[in-house]
Amino acid sequence: MNYQSEVLPQGAELAGATPTMTHETIAPGILAKHMAPKGKCGLLVVEEGACQFVWEDDKENPIDCDPGHPVVIFPERYHHVRITGPVKLRVEFYTLPVTLGDFDDAAQRPGDDFV
Repeated sequence: MNYQSEVLPQGAELAGATPTMTHETIAPGILAKHMAPKGKCGLLVVEEGACQFVWEDDKENPIDCDPGHPVVIFPERYHHVRITGPVKLRVEFYTLPVTLGDFDDAAQRPGDDFV
């Protein structure tokens, strides 16, 4: 399994979260190329089952995600979620203790509705 070993940046504060979604109810935007909301860090949390997280610039190395292995979603980096079977998941969004510059204003950001 290819698990991520990253943790949320120190000082990150919860700003919002999606509702829990399943493989049947997941928002389509999460399955397509997108970015986290501007200035936010995401955390993909699997409650049941498993899925994969894919960085668009490293598609050959999907990250496995299950209840014991959340995925930190760094800002301003394109990504998507890949459903691999039955799953219940949510995405939490965190405000960072520092301000980032140079946002990609053309990026799809489905998480904006939850922060």
